[in-house]
Order: sequence, then C-alpha cells, then structure tokens
Amino acid sequence: MSSNFVHLHVHTEYSILDGAAKISDLVRTVKEHGDNAVAITDHGTMAGALVFYAECYKNGIKPIIGCEFYVAEDMLYKRGRPELNHLILLAKNNEGYQNLLKLNAIAAISGFYYKPRIDYNTLQKYSKGLICLSACIMGTIPQLLLKRQYDKAYEFGCKLRDMFDDGDFYIELQNHHLPEQIEILQPLVDLAKKLGVKTVATNDAHYISKDDAAMQDILMCIQMGKCVDETDRLKFSTDEFYVKSREEMEEVLGAYPEAIDTTQEIADKCFVTIKAKSHKGISGMPEGCTLRDNENFIPKYSVEGMTTYEFLKKLCYDGLKARYKEITPEIQERADYELDIINEQGFVEYFLVVWDYINFARQNNIPVGPGRGSGAGSIVAYTSGITSVDPIKFNLLFERFINRERVSMPDFDVDFSDDRRGEVIEYARRKYGNSNVSYIGTFGTMAAKNAIRDVARTLRLPLDVVAKICKEIPAKPPDGFKAKSPVLKYYFGKTGDEKNNHLIIPTLRQFYDEDEKVREVVDMAIKLEGMPRNVSTHACGVLIAPEPVDNYVPLVRNGEDIATQY
Repeated sequence: MSSNFVHLHVHTEYSILDGAAKISDLVRTVKEHGDNAVAITDHGTMAGALVFYAECYKNGIKPIIGCEFYVAEDMLYKRGRPELNHLILLAKNNEGYQNLLKLNAIAAISGFYYKPRIDYNTLQKYSKGLICLSACIMGTIPQLLLKRQYDKAYEFGCKLRDMFDDGDFYIELQNHHLPEQIEILQPLVDLAKKLGVKTVATNDAHYISKDDAAMQDILMCIQMGKCVDETDRLKFSTDEFYVKSREEMEEVLGAYPEAIDTTQEIADKCFVTIKAKSHKGISGMPEGCTLRDNENFIPKYSVEGMTTYEFLKKLCYDGLKARYKEITPEIQERADYELDIINEQGFVEYFLVVWDYINFARQNNIPVGPGRGSGAGSIVAYTSGITSVDPIKFNLLFERFINRERVSMPDFDVDFSDDRRGEVIEYARRKYGNSNVSYIGTFGTMAAKNAIRDVARTLRLPLDVVAKICKEIPAKPPDGFKAKSPVLKYYFGKTGDEKNNHLIIPTLRQFYDEDEKVREVVDMAIKLEGMPRNVSTHACGVLIAPEPVDNYVPLVRNGEDIATQY
C-alpha cells in the first residue's frame, strides 16, 4: 500500500563523510514505509546515482535522480571564503538527467573553489527537464527570509520560478525542530502563495533511523578531524535528520498536508532512463524507468578511403602474412570467422581504437605488454599487433573473448610502462578530443582496520588499545569473502547467527567483552565499515568516449585530475 509520500531530499553514503544512509538500507526502508519512489540528492555529486538507480530497480521503487548543488553568484570568482547556497535539482526526464551531468561537470571543472559550484547564469542554460526545490535552511530563499528581506526573497523566487518549466519550481518546507526552520515556515508558505507555486515537504535525510544520529555525528567528526566531545565543531543539533514515514512527517509538518501530498506529484513527474548495462535478474521497475540493455559507447575511429571494417580486415590480412610462414586453411578460416563476429557484434571500432594507441606506443618505443586475459585468444588481435601471443600455437579459444551467445564488451588487458604511460594518455586526448577522455574515479572505503582507527580517534580510545585491536584483525578476509566484504561483525561475533561463530577471533571478542569503550568503538565501526571515505583516481583506468564524457557520466575534480564520478 502506497503512503503517498516520497523523500525528495536525501543524502546517501556518497555525500562523503556527511551522509550515513547506505543506499541498500535507504531503498529497503522506503519500501517498508510503503513509499513508491525516493530521490538521491547528495551534496555536489551524483557519484551514487547509478548504484542507487540499480538498487531501486531491483526493488520496484522509482528512482529520482537529483543533486544538492552549491550555488554561487559567480562561480568564476575565486577569492576569499565563498558564500555557498544550496539548491535541489531533480531530473524530470532524460533531458534533465543530461543537464544534471553537464552541471556537475561544470561545477567540478570550471566552478570548483572549496566546493564544486555552479551559478544562476549557468543554471539558466541547463534548466530544461529539471525540477527545482528551494532547499534547506542553507538555500538562498530561507536565508533571505531569516534576514527579514522579504522583497529580495520574492524577487529571487520569481527568478527561479521563471527559470524552470511551469509548475517545476517548489518552495521546500522542513522541520527538524530547529528554531530558525520553525521561524520561517509560515513566511515560506506565504511566499509560495505570492509566487503562485506549491510547497513541498522534505526532511533532509542524512541517515536511516533516529538511532543513526550518533553515526552521522561520528562521520562528521572524521571529516573535520574532530573528537565527539569537542564543543567548537559543526554538528546537527537534533536527531531528526532521518528517513521518516509519512506519519512521522505529518507529526512535524501536519499543518501543511498539501506540502506532504506534493511529494507524490513530483515523483509522478519524474521518468528517467539511464543508458547502462543490463542487470541480470532485475525486474519490477516502474514504467518509464528502465536500464537500457547492452548499449556500448565506442569512440569513432576514422579511416580515409575505406570502411573501418575494411581497414581492420587489411590489418589482419597483412598481419597474417607477417606472422605466419604459411597461411593454412585453418588459420585463414579462424581469421575470417573472428572478423565476421567482431563486425557482427559492432566491435570493429573498439579493436581499432585499442590498436591505434598500442601502435602509437610501439612507434614511440614505449614498452607494451604482450597482452593478458581472454583477448590473447584472438587471432585478429595477434595479427593486427594488439597482442603478441599466437592463439593457434597455444590453442587459445576466441569464444572466451567474444561470442554470439554472450553480448558484452570485449576487454583487452594492456600494460604500458609506468613512466611513459602518460604519453599514451596524452595521445588519446589529442586523437579523440580532450573533453572525450577522462580518468576513472574510484572510492577509498572504510576497511576494517581504518574504520576502527577512525572511530577510535573521534571517541578518544587510547592509541595502544587501538594498536592491539588492529594487530589482531587479519590482513585478508576469511575464505569465501570478497576483498571489500564487511568482516568486523564476524570477527567480533556480532552477526547474531551461531553458524558464524567459527569466524570469531577470541582475542578480539575478549577486548570487546572487557572494555565498554572498546564496545562503543567496535559497534560504531561495524556500522561504518565499507562506507566511502574519500574520492580518488584509478591508478591506470582511462575512459575514452565518442562524445564529451559528461554526456554519459558526471565528473569530479581530484587535485589536477578530472575523473568520472561513477
């Protein structure tokens, strides 16, 4: 049964160290509440959007893709400590999703100063297909109302209202029992009436349940390098920033029932289709929100005077003559068979792009590996010079690499010399366009030992005790566990299932049983283990796209590098 309430302002674990709502727990919770949709609006990032989309997809919940942007008057002005206001943007349709990608890229590349920022002139250019909410107490309109600048608030509200399609700008109402929120509730309602727009109830959720308020506080302490008992630090003054049910929302905003109902109206407007690989075994997605199956986006490779297939075939045939003293019928048949499948599956340009940068490396005496993995089973790869392993000699199977029954991207594993790999990347930028090439982002997570250390530091657990605990935590997870699987709950015997007792480490359990402070640290570390802790750049992964990368994925700045948020 639907609750007819939808959370439209939610910070997940991807609001790094400022959101304690794990996506899987978020989706499970809203489903238990009877909600039929939920939004993701992390601070200045869309990094969790694809994971969120797929998790909603699996559970029959409509995903609403959004972001809470940092907005400056002029994003190019970079002096002093900037004043940053918040604004919620939600993708109403695919055009809106594309505009979210663009705005994220602009914020990360052009507007970054302390935070990724956009300004209102930029927003105006990319406002189509977006729904705008006026944001939390840190939004421009709430701040103007707190200063009693009602005329300026109205003027600014008109600006936002006119920037978006008719009916797609909403005044946001929140009540976390903060005096300043309560003070402006009625002024916000009055302003909405004056502007001719609707109000919408949100709860600025940063964690799943009220009991998780302490976890959120710990995360913020880790982010700021503070301890929980320090008084001169930023913290939430109430424990109301969680994923509430409709009944709980009615308790705090019951005087504005239309604002609560408006959440469903907004959710009903939103239908986004993300172009991505299919997720096996997933069903139950609400109509209009599907992951498009098996779409590949391969850079365009240009050849003068012939088709790309003819060029690949020429490379292969020339290579056959160079590689083999005698081209037997078996060898010729194998080459033609592979060429047919490569062409049929649409991977000709993929082969040529890989051949091209490997060829550049070889021509410039940059050491290149012979090829690893299933790609070494291709005679086309061998004869064109992508690999240096003869699949005929070693009886390697092409079907492990590409076959008609398994429609998925082939994957060449290519090794370049560490000290000259940058030259290959720069070549790719020149060849395919700087905006079409980016590094791949990745996340450092709170692994078992780091989770213990981080929490212990905020709770002032003595360093010698922390060292003893971490010394007993194995470097590798138990057999059968993936590399980044949560393990602390098993080592300390906190799974609640006796069948896992064999995984308990007695010394760790003894530390836990004998010291109340250790118990506090461990219980919190178990909750935080596996959460993203920082954004970084993949050591050697580079993305080459047929168009600017931000047409496909959001971008992030990591030092001097521009990388994908996904």
